[in-house]
Amino acid sequence: MTFKPARLLLALIAIAATPAFAQNLAVVNGKGIPSSRADAIVKQVVAQGQGTDSPQLRDAIKKDLIAREVMVQEAIKQGYDKNADVKAALENARQTIVINALAKDYITKHPVTDAEIKAEYDRFTKQTGDKEYHVRHILVENEADANAIIAKLKGGAKFEDLAKQSKDTGTANNGGDLDWATPSSFPPEFAAGFTSLQKGQVTEKPVKTQVGYHVIKLDDVRAAKLPTLDEVKPQISDALSQQKLAAYQEEMVKKAKVQ
Repeated sequence: MTFKPARLLLALIAIAATPAFAQNLAVVNGKGIPSSRADAIVKQVVAQGQGTDSPQLRDAIKKDLIAREVMVQEAIKQGYDKNADVKAALENARQTIVINALAKDYITKHPVTDAEIKAEYDRFTKQTGDKEYHVRHILVENEADANAIIAKLKGGAKFEDLAKQSKDTGTANNGGDLDWATPSSFPPEFAAGFTSLQKGQVTEKPVKTQVGYHVIKLDDVRAAKLPTLDEVKPQISDALSQQKLAAYQEEMVKKAKVQ
């Protein structure tokens, strides 16, 4: 079988047009919706564990993209794309997308190393310490009131009863109980007030912080239950990545000519 020139031309046109049409998921009022857009959404949904790649998922995504395209076309028809607020929002979105692409590429080229993660973990464990303390406190306005409480405790008063007058309303009715915590969880001066105590002891002098004067009692001490490196490795990696990005941004700002 041979093609006549006219038929051959039509066949070539059809072959050339087929791939372009096939790249569209649908055509809405003459405007195509790329199949790649649906593929990207499917990939994102699967990566987030919200579903599996299936005909049902793709059909739902297709319907949503068609509905969105219809609404976009209508919005443009009514001139919303020329609205000042919409333009500003679109520009903000564009900047965010471009910046995220830059940030992703920068982290890919400057990845956080295992050595950096280990160093940060060691710094964290050293700062946190290897002990947890169960402490109680009574917070008052001035030093004289704190000294009066200490005197009453020495006279036999119960700490839990006196704690009811504490300015810390969150613990006043619970005997001043601050539960188990590491010293790094508190202001340095507060932590220094109880780490030198023995079990059952109360501070001899009031401990001053930004919020007032504290009378502190140490109930107990135990070994700290710190997470292992493997347990916190993803969080440390993310935090260090953000630090690298912040340093990169700061470097770019310093180099920029800002008038």
